[in-house]
Amino acid sequence: MKRPGLFELQAVSAVASHRSFRAAAAELGLSPSALSHLVAALEKRLGVRLFQRTTRSVSLTEAGERFLSRVRPALSELSAAMESVNEFRDTPTGTLRITASESGARQVLTPIVLEFMKRHPDMKVELLAESRFVDIVKEGYDAGIRLIESVPQDMVAVPCGPRQRAAVVSSPRYFKTNRRPKVPAELREHHCIRLRKKNGGLYAWEFERRGEELEIEVDGPLTLDTLSLVLESALKGVGLAYLSEWDVQPYLASGKLVSVLEDWLPAWPGLCVFYPSHRHVPAGLRAFIEVVKEVTKYDTSR
Repeated sequence: MKRPGLFELQAVSAVASHRSFRAAAAELGLSPSALSHLVAALEKRLGVRLFQRTTRSVSLTEAGERFLSRVRPALSELSAAMESVNEFRDTPTGTLRITASESGARQVLTPIVLEFMKRHPDMKVELLAESRFVDIVKEGYDAGIRLIESVPQDMVAVPCGPRQRAAVVSSPRYFKTNRRPKVPAELREHHCIRLRKKNGGLYAWEFERRGEELEIEVDGPLTLDTLSLVLESALKGVGLAYLSEWDVQPYLASGKLVSVLEDWLPAWPGLCVFYPSHRHVPAGLRAFIEVVKEVTKYDTSR
């Protein structure tokens, strides 16, 4: 049997990481059909299926899980060997893969990511926004960007933004027919735009004032699963929304949104770039961290 080539192994790893032939094909510079044929040919040579495919999802079979558990360490070693050569270059080269929350990706794109690319033109960046928290080691990312409080303790975390603050907002149109709430309990009398978690639960709205902490289970006619849709609905006057102040600041300034319950809105530690503490830090990621520290003026890590 012909042994699998390096590119075939990288293809299997990419499909497993993205759980999508289309996304993996974009990473590898192939068409989805070409990648599918490549993996199918490898499965035929091996005599086993590595992936379960449906029209909606792609997942590893038991054989695929076992195969990839042996392949990924080897691919990591090869990547490290290539990276060791990169150390001798004047400027880093390669691709930096970063996962971030939807809001986090917007916050770092212009001041950090685009500045990094300007300084290091030989580097490519994949900044992928996902609402779920991603295991960056398992899914093949170099780093992640999330709120520092949500980062696992075994990661190195470098702050990349100021403290965040909540905002409860809606459009002036909504308040033409609804009085503004003065305390969180009055939210139960309002139409609230609810956000559903990926695990199926609903986010509770958190409040704090002078040491008193509250969680309100709000109700309303509309439930969504992405913050961008929640914001759009608030702008349309559907009801009240609980969002990050950073996301709504331009709309507050323009008068398209109005903020309420400002005395009750909590703040929390801001975003950070995080990466595994037990791995060698690639030259590209080191250069990215240097840009983070310079641009954001934060120079301490957890």
